[in-house]
Amino acid sequence: MSTLTYNKENKLIDEKSPYLLQHAHNPVDWFPWGEEAFQKSKTEDKPIFLSIGYSTCHWCHVMEKESFEDEEVASLLNNNFVSIKVDREERPDIDNIYMTFCQAYTGSGGWPLTIIMDPDKKPFWAGTYLPKRSKYGRLGLIETLDQVINKWNGEREKIVESSNLMLDHIKTFQSISKDSIREGIIEKTVEDLEKNFEYEYGGFGYEPKFPTPHNILFLLRYYKKTKDEKIFHIVDKTLKGMCKGGIFDHVGFGFSRYSTDSKWLVPHFEKMLYDNALLCIAYTEAYNVFKDEDYKDVAEKTLKYVLRDMTSKDGGFYSAEDADSEGVEGKFYLWTVREIKDILGEEDGQFYCNFYDIKEQGNFEGKNIPNLIGNSLNNYYENKEKLEKMREKLFDYREKRVHPYKDDKILTSWNALMISALAIAGRTFKNEEYINKAERAVDFILSNLVDEKGRIYGRYREEERANKGILDDYSFLVWALIEMYESTFKTKYLEKAIYFNNQMIELFYDKDIGGFFLYGEDSEKLIIRPKEIYDGGIPSGNSIALLNMIKLYNITENEDLKGYIDETFNAFGKNINEGTIAYISSIMAYMYERYSMTNVVIAGDKKDKETNNMIDIVREKYLPFTVLTLNDEDENLYKLIPHIRQKTKQDNKVAAYVCKDFTCQKPVASIEKFKELLSDF
Repeated sequence: MSTLTYNKENKLIDEKSPYLLQHAHNPVDWFPWGEEAFQKSKTEDKPIFLSIGYSTCHWCHVMEKESFEDEEVASLLNNNFVSIKVDREERPDIDNIYMTFCQAYTGSGGWPLTIIMDPDKKPFWAGTYLPKRSKYGRLGLIETLDQVINKWNGEREKIVESSNLMLDHIKTFQSISKDSIREGIIEKTVEDLEKNFEYEYGGFGYEPKFPTPHNILFLLRYYKKTKDEKIFHIVDKTLKGMCKGGIFDHVGFGFSRYSTDSKWLVPHFEKMLYDNALLCIAYTEAYNVFKDEDYKDVAEKTLKYVLRDMTSKDGGFYSAEDADSEGVEGKFYLWTVREIKDILGEEDGQFYCNFYDIKEQGNFEGKNIPNLIGNSLNNYYENKEKLEKMREKLFDYREKRVHPYKDDKILTSWNALMISALAIAGRTFKNEEYINKAERAVDFILSNLVDEKGRIYGRYREEERANKGILDDYSFLVWALIEMYESTFKTKYLEKAIYFNNQMIELFYDKDIGGFFLYGEDSEKLIIRPKEIYDGGIPSGNSIALLNMIKLYNITENEDLKGYIDETFNAFGKNINEGTIAYISSIMAYMYERYSMTNVVIAGDKKDKETNNMIDIVREKYLPFTVLTLNDEDENLYKLIPHIRQKTKQDNKVAAYVCKDFTCQKPVASIEKFKELLSDF
């Protein structure tokens, strides 16, 4: 992150976004997204230069240093454009629309995202990172701006025509065609993942290689149904490849955003909350399936990183840590042999260097990224106690270095993912601390990011909430609340999940053809109102909304939800049929429809030992297509699930009810019979 500042402040100085504040002292006269900027554009008849990025984005920092801190560039922008900065993490709705345009216009996308548009917000030029001047075959910013100025002043009609055509193209690009999901889509998705699997180091594709935890979650569910050993190999190779590589921080824990190579060795060093949350869920679920302690170890280390470094004093979770420190990408994380030996001593230092591939010539730009790629995890566990003592010394030493910048804004959607991760890990590993941290985070969100009318907001920073929540905020929070209910059996979480799910339907649902819009009907109206089913770094909001509604339907038997589920699948059917891997979270939700759900109700006191023994039996098995409800005779629960009132204790003893495909087994009161019932699921 740049440290260069100017005496002059621009209009970003009063913003809360860390990304916008990074640019508040640029000589460019930046405006935040808002009516003032658009009015100025119309009044002065100037095009808008829109720059979208985020605070931990490496190439955003590069473009700032090269261009936005440069007086020549600033003069060109200030005299001929109205310049707007947007934090993509605070305004994913704006980012989605203009990234779609960039992909349509250039064939690719990324950040920083550079858009030039007319005063009515209609884009007519797009790109990503631009150097100040053209080099290496890449068009420069100066040349681009000069071309746009000439066209704006001399060929305005062509620009208007171009922007109208591109807007129509975006609408076409965003349009959906209703269709039923075809037979065999699950199996076709598995085939496509197998074709895309990289057999040497695990993962999907080659380089850059992204973790894509939703692929793992899909495959775990498929393995549950088929016990296909090929699936086990793909999951195991990928999860172990990632945790052995440099993409996992072996000194301080946590995962980086992605690997720049196929080995998982050299990461793009930024750490994102959502990656760590979703990867924690993937490793936790893999442990639940295969009982491999390696997976548990990685999940717990990942949570240790988040709880230590990414948690606010009030219980919310920060967004990200930068790749750069002192202006150099990865500097905080790199080591030399001499450093290691000075800290650990010659003998222990050499042992550690041999173990973690640290050598004189380095494995990355003359320095070293600790990794276990050439080692086995068995060797690690045989030496774990010794290595852990060394790691603690290295960690203490590293803490004294200049840390990468931390984006301390708190986002509802990403916090919800971490709450889900803690809730799942808490009940899987029987760790009450995780449950307590998750409850504290839920309390933080409900207290600080929900207004007095019950409306969710997207961002909190410095005691200010802002930006009405989008679909992801709602669907991810409902998911988190369902997980919290299944981890605590506190009715309040189920009550909130149902409330926010209903509000999500009211604000986002397309009543004409089904599916959920990205932003609510009460939000700012942008040039289009998109619907997103494509999975990016996180699952799409529509896919998680589907999963939530399926679970809530099976818990509550509310028939209204079934209509929304069917219509949403049909609304995106054509996309899903043609895309498979691109829509894998939606296909995973479809698995719940295709395979049907099992509903387990345990009637008993949650403090009773026998009740908890029954609960443990469910939790110790991997049962993704099962919903578990506890009837503890809570009248508030009966208001939410009237039919559960009939599923009571037997002879005043705990009883378990198992129902599937509209058929319920006789209630059982013994642990052995309950195990028998669950053996088929």
